[in-house]
Amino acid sequence: MTNLLNIVGVQKKKNDAPLILTDQAIQKIKDHQQTLAEARGKCLRIYITAGGCSGFSYNFKYDDPKENDLVFEKDGAKCIVDPKSYGFIAGSTLTYQEGLTGAGFVVKNPNETGGCGCGSSFSVS
Repeated sequence: MTNLLNIVGVQKKKNDAPLILTDQAIQKIKDHQQTLAEARGKCLRIYITAGGCSGFSYNFKYDDPKENDLVFEKDGAKCIVDPKSYGFIAGSTLTYQEGLTGAGFVVKNPNETGGCGCGSSFSVS
C-alpha cells in the first residue's frame, strides 16, 4: 500500500506530481527517529548530487528543514526536499528495502532515463 504525502507549508502547482511514500519507508523513518540519535526530532532529507557513472546520485540524511524546502508528512514521518532536488524526483516513490547486499531507502523514479549497473547513480533527460 502506498501513501501520498501531504506537502506542508508549500503551495503545490497543478503539474507537480506527488511524492509517494511506502509503508516500509514510513516505518523505517519512525524507527530511526526512535533509535538513532542523529534522527531524533529531524526529518529525512532526500537530495540529489552530481556524481556516479550515470550523472546523479540519491542521498539521504536526517536534517532540519531549511528555507524553501518542501516538507512532506505522512503518519508522523517527515521528509524534506530542496526545490532543485524535487525537480528530479517529483512523482517518485520512496521505499525501504532489505536484502542480501544491504538495506536502505530506495527511490523509484519515473523521471530516470538510465542508470549504472550497480544502481548507485541515475540519469535524466
